[in-house]
Amino acid sequence: MLDDIGRIRNIGISAHIDSGKTTLTERILYYTKRIFTVHEVRGKDGVGATMDFMALEKERGITISSAATYCEWRGHAINIIDTPGHVDFTIEVERALRVLDSSILVLCAVGGVQSQTISVDRQMNRYKVPRVAFINKCDRTGANPYRVVEQLRIRLNHKPVLMQIPIGLEDTFSGVVDLVSMKAIYFEGPFGGELNEEGIPAHLLEEAAKRREQMLDAASMFSDELMEAIFDNAVTEELIRQAVRRGTISRQLTPVFLGSAYKNIGVQPVLDAVTHYLPSPAEVKNSALDMDNGGKEVTLSSNPDDPLVALAFKLEVTPYGQLTYLRIYQGSIKKGDDLVNTRTKKGIKVGRLVRMNADEMEDTTEAGAGDIVALFGVECFSGDTFTDGTLNYALSSIFVPEPVISLSISPKDNRSKANLAKALNRFVREDPTFHSRVDHESGQTIISGMGELHLEIYVERMRREFMAEVETGIPEVSYREAISQRAEFDYIHKKQTGGAGQYGRVAGFIEPSDEGAYEFRNEVRGGVIPTEFIPAVDKGFQSCLNKGLLIGFPVIGLRVTVNDGAYHVVDSSDRAFLQAAIGAFKQAYKKARPIILEPIMRISVECPSEFQGNVMSSLNQRRGLIVSSAEDGIFTTVEAEVPLAEMFGYATTLRSLTQGKAEFSMEFSRYAKVPNSLEEDLKIRYKDKEKGR
Repeated sequence: MLDDIGRIRNIGISAHIDSGKTTLTERILYYTKRIFTVHEVRGKDGVGATMDFMALEKERGITISSAATYCEWRGHAINIIDTPGHVDFTIEVERALRVLDSSILVLCAVGGVQSQTISVDRQMNRYKVPRVAFINKCDRTGANPYRVVEQLRIRLNHKPVLMQIPIGLEDTFSGVVDLVSMKAIYFEGPFGGELNEEGIPAHLLEEAAKRREQMLDAASMFSDELMEAIFDNAVTEELIRQAVRRGTISRQLTPVFLGSAYKNIGVQPVLDAVTHYLPSPAEVKNSALDMDNGGKEVTLSSNPDDPLVALAFKLEVTPYGQLTYLRIYQGSIKKGDDLVNTRTKKGIKVGRLVRMNADEMEDTTEAGAGDIVALFGVECFSGDTFTDGTLNYALSSIFVPEPVISLSISPKDNRSKANLAKALNRFVREDPTFHSRVDHESGQTIISGMGELHLEIYVERMRREFMAEVETGIPEVSYREAISQRAEFDYIHKKQTGGAGQYGRVAGFIEPSDEGAYEFRNEVRGGVIPTEFIPAVDKGFQSCLNKGLLIGFPVIGLRVTVNDGAYHVVDSSDRAFLQAAIGAFKQAYKKARPIILEPIMRISVECPSEFQGNVMSSLNQRRGLIVSSAEDGIFTTVEAEVPLAEMFGYATTLRSLTQGKAEFSMEFSRYAKVPNSLEEDLKIRYKDKEKGR
């Protein structure tokens, strides 16, 4: 790769499902000569796209796991991560955006800003990622890029600026007019590899002049030099690019490009935009926490000669050992170097250092700040920080959403039992949103994840990759419990068994917490509970949160205040106060009118307008609340909030209601109280389950 960090770009390609991310990446790899044959996502040749290398991805035509690659374009080194569009694999997008400096936001010229586009945009804002937008599929019937630009402004609150206008649309889409150079660009030759620049067609001259003026207006807000040049009629391409670059890096401007990746139109200008407008690692502020200085925030330098700081952001367990993806923020790594994991304080030696091209590995001997590489044989977890041992820095980890759906699984035979254990161990390390536990009362293995598809994919991977034949139980919703009013407690734990006994008294109250998290307040005065026993009291209350007393699900939104108590000079201990806290919780919980909460999902259904009534009716029948309905020509988007418990099997229902012409996406929104009738039913089922054990 390059020694000049200013010529490195780390980009992600993110979008709603089926917007063309993987097809765009395939064309980028072809034009940068990383591959020499183009394959389609659902290719008839049975090969499939380069970045969708898993067998399941090729079969289903979707991206499941984010894949990394790198290429070179006009003297710039570009690291690319292609991310999934399906909300069930949202953690793949999270970890990619955590380590990337910028992104290409892909939008469909027909669908525009869709539900998952909004989610991806929210993730980009969380990690302060600048982006350029690429409006894909301009060759589709109903394509309207101008409407999509308006949606970027209204729905995502961007300041989009068109850098191109289309030459024709739908079946007449043949090229783009570049508003910076004011030339028409046509894409000819095999797979559009030859660019032919010509004068702008006469019928587009007026439109191009108008759109260029709008573009210059927006760009001049970021450059006094450009503003002066506009007044002096001395605008140059370089001045425009510098201004747009400043606006893009500050995330106050979103340059918009047009094309059709499938028809090989408009991809090379997007690559140019990556080099012109998106930041290098040196232009992005990255910080770490200095653990030797009370967690004080320090800015990293992106200098390859400084002490090393790198983040392990993704793990893959291969037949040859664990593959750990690293983003180097500061310093450099050489083969044979000694690294330290700041979480475990354990040292490792860099044996094999590789760059990834999807599932292919290319060995390298050295990598510097800004690079994305992978190491073999390193035992660590996703989110661990590595240094050269001279620093004790920790990088903030990724945001990990809580799983919302669970499934019981059991192996069919002894061979599968051993293989299932290996599979679960691997998947839990790979994916922070995939959880596995053994229910101690039933002895069942329970897996939890982000949705039906998420768990379905993992069950299929158990069969294929680990030869673990498993049977699955009925999907179970991850309910939560909470209290609805304040309740006091005053509990004494007293036990005498000969010799030293146990004694501890805790008093105070529990109440609902607005933040939804657990909170502990120590308001003990006068030393009635010695300070050294307070952590044990806190720990005792926390131990009760894992399993509520109503239906056995975790308790959320609880604030505990301890304001009184008593101790015994001989018999009091950490254990005594821990048990006293557990007794106090049980005493107060029932008095606090506990309630059951269920996960509410945000649903977005896109369907032909003729089926709008059917879709709304089906959502209402599932206790859904219609939030909005927007008609866009021949398509309607219905947004609703529906309890997860009612959404099982909805994909099949929706297909039959709309002749297979609709699609929907679903993501977790919030927890809400279940209706009284359902609450009673859940309590009865829980009691029956407990009796059956």
